[in-house]
Amino acid sequence: MSKPKPHHRIVVTDFLDETRIETPVLSDLARIDTLLATHEADLRGKLSDAHIMLVYHDVARLGDATFSQAESCVGIIRAGVGYNNIDIEAAAARGIVVCNVPDYGSEDVADHALMMLLAVARRLVDSHLAIRAGGWDHQLIVGAPRMRGRTLGIVGCGRIGTAMALRAKALGMRVLYYDPYVKPGTDKAIGIIQADTLHELLAESDFVSLHCYLDESSHHLMNAQAFAAMKPGAILINTARGPVVDQNALVDALNSGQVGGAGIDVTEREPLDDDRLRYHPRVLLTPHVAFYSVEGFLEMRLKAAQEARRLLLGQTPRNPVNLHLIPQGRRRLSV
Repeated sequence: MSKPKPHHRIVVTDFLDETRIETPVLSDLARIDTLLATHEADLRGKLSDAHIMLVYHDVARLGDATFSQAESCVGIIRAGVGYNNIDIEAAAARGIVVCNVPDYGSEDVADHALMMLLAVARRLVDSHLAIRAGGWDHQLIVGAPRMRGRTLGIVGCGRIGTAMALRAKALGMRVLYYDPYVKPGTDKAIGIIQADTLHELLAESDFVSLHCYLDESSHHLMNAQAFAAMKPGAILINTARGPVVDQNALVDALNSGQVGGAGIDVTEREPLDDDRLRYHPRVLLTPHVAFYSVEGFLEMRLKAAQEARRLLLGQTPRNPVNLHLIPQGRRRLSV
């Protein structure tokens, strides 16, 4: 006797072109389709019978134009930490739960941020390129700081910020953090120092590493005033979200020497379209890859699939981000 076909449908809206990780988790409940959208309009007419949407980052914004077509949808899983490309209020108005995967790659992003910090501070790329060009000049390293004893300021002390703090402590750095949302006592738990304001942190830090979420409160958090508050010559690392930094203000601060160098994994517009940053001699760039490791990418996909399974079974999701916005009695539960 043939096995009955699963009666649910899951769509991977973008990015993935195969489902080898998701299928073993979900095949008894649902069939999975990959849509490879790059714009919201690409999804038109393809969602009417979708119960779950697995969303990545190739589509800049998903809003009510999409959700209004997804009449059967009970949940949207953002396969990643940030969910600012999903209109969670519009989803909530239609009773759709939005979840993210906040805990898959904390160690990978922290490793990448530390790598960028060391590379910029120790002028790694400058030395490498000079040798490839035929040089051998120790003067390239003159002025580089000793890391031990220097102050690292961490903006945003959640999972990744905490992981970065522990790595910096292992190198003997003094660690400050600014985060008005973390629980009191975080400083005591991991042996770092809490700054009361962002400007206090900036004024004391030799290096500043951004690990905050992007929302209205953090958009252009690092602006001209913030750069002016930094120690002259301090180094900025951004593995969080591009729009946390005012890109024009950063270029000005680099050109003036107020910012001594920058390691940038994320930019305001991606792919990067600003040659001032692309070719700046004191900027190290990577293409939004801090999240990635072989293990981390598999973990992200697995956890997204497991969250989808919980929603299909009517179980409580682990990482909802908009339940508080869904009107009482409006949540879609039956599939």
